[in-house]
Amino acid sequence: MNRAVRIHAYGGADVVRVDQVDVPAPAAGEVLVRVRAAGVNALDWKIRQGYLQAVFPLALPATLGIELAGEVMALGDGVTGFAPGDRVMGPFGALGAYADVVAVAAHKLALVPQAMDYVQAAALPVASLTAWQALRAAGPLLAGRQVLIHGAAGAVGGFAVQFAKAAGAVVLATASASSRGHVLALGAERVIDRHAERFEEQVRDIDLVLDLVGGDTLERSWQVLADGGAIVSTAAPDIGARAPAGRRGLWFAMVPHRQQLSDIAAMVAAGTVRSTIARVTGIDGLAQAIEQSHGGHAPGKVVVDFAR
Repeated sequence: MNRAVRIHAYGGADVVRVDQVDVPAPAAGEVLVRVRAAGVNALDWKIRQGYLQAVFPLALPATLGIELAGEVMALGDGVTGFAPGDRVMGPFGALGAYADVVAVAAHKLALVPQAMDYVQAAALPVASLTAWQALRAAGPLLAGRQVLIHGAAGAVGGFAVQFAKAAGAVVLATASASSRGHVLALGAERVIDRHAERFEEQVRDIDLVLDLVGGDTLERSWQVLADGGAIVSTAAPDIGARAPAGRRGLWFAMVPHRQQLSDIAAMVAAGTVRSTIARVTGIDGLAQAIEQSHGGHAPGKVVVDFAR
């Protein structure tokens, strides 16, 4: 049996279906993985709605999901460094992670630390790699610089707060009032209520803005940049064209990186970096979890446990 969570058309939660599909065969350079858990991302919702057809053109029906943790079942030709039974995790690098069995490029996978379970592992690849890489997309993350993180209570934002703090940056953040304590505990020096306060009236001379939300929040962020500062956005692909004269804006998209993911997972396993699980659902609750992914939820990451 190979269940796959697929969409047959674009639309609301009702277009998400659990189908039976063929078990893939790993091609050269691929690993066949029995998926045990997968992370839920806002990208799932945007793709399901059809908002990203120009960026991610799909041949429907299409299996959703962009990250996973599971067990190696078989190796394609030329794969080294893994063996059947190994516990692995990684970003899928495309769509297709929400299935019982998937074939994924070996270079995208890292071993799961011994002390970490599959749910914890599935929460790491996309969020932690996005945070790690995005903070450095505009240049070195230098000690003493001011970093403003929009959407700091989410999975990416939570890692970004910790990574920026560890690098010696002064971390400022916007988040909902209910998440303030969580973001402060992660290392932010100040958290501005995104609903009740205007951050542009309270901060200035920001060296790096990490924008995880886009929209009006991004537009107001140009006002707070220091000379030579930059906005790195994961939410606005056209940010370069929208940047005012004399301002720098960069679009960022995560790329799989085995060693970076291994290093981050080791920090999480050791307790020096915190990974927050907001909620765990079974496959039957995945359509609802995708629907809720764009509207905010408890701080951290929603994970689907395939064993539920």
